[in-house]
Amino acid sequence: MPSVAQLLSVKGSGVWSISPDATVFEGLTLMAQKNIGALLIIEAGRPVGMMSERDYARKIILEGRSSRDTPIRSIMTPHLVWVAPNDSIERAMQLMTAQRIRHLPVLDGDTLVGIVSIGDLVKATIDHQQHTIDQLERYIAT
Repeated sequence: MPSVAQLLSVKGSGVWSISPDATVFEGLTLMAQKNIGALLIIEAGRPVGMMSERDYARKIILEGRSSRDTPIRSIMTPHLVWVAPNDSIERAMQLMTAQRIRHLPVLDGDTLVGIVSIGDLVKATIDHQQHTIDQLERYIAT
């Protein structure tokens, strides 16, 4: 199974982030502009949490709060779960399943090197399986 670093080399390592002091509305606007489902929250150059569409739905909409007046800090998920570049895609999927999350920052020590989503991992897994199938079919055919 490929590593997270291999996935990032194909996908790219761009990460969209925002300050915890920005409003939820500003975060939602950025997510809509970039067509993404979550933002990494950065404070003083370090990742401190994530804000996802799920956080918005559960902590703003269901509680009747205003996204224009609420700082991201008050709804973000502060416990950051992450993977290292040398971790396998399988390990990343296990973490996502166990933690019930859909996005994982990729940290090399204290350095942020990317972010992966469940969609990225599923695509990489399917691509890897297809490659294995193709090799087996070639082997059988010879």
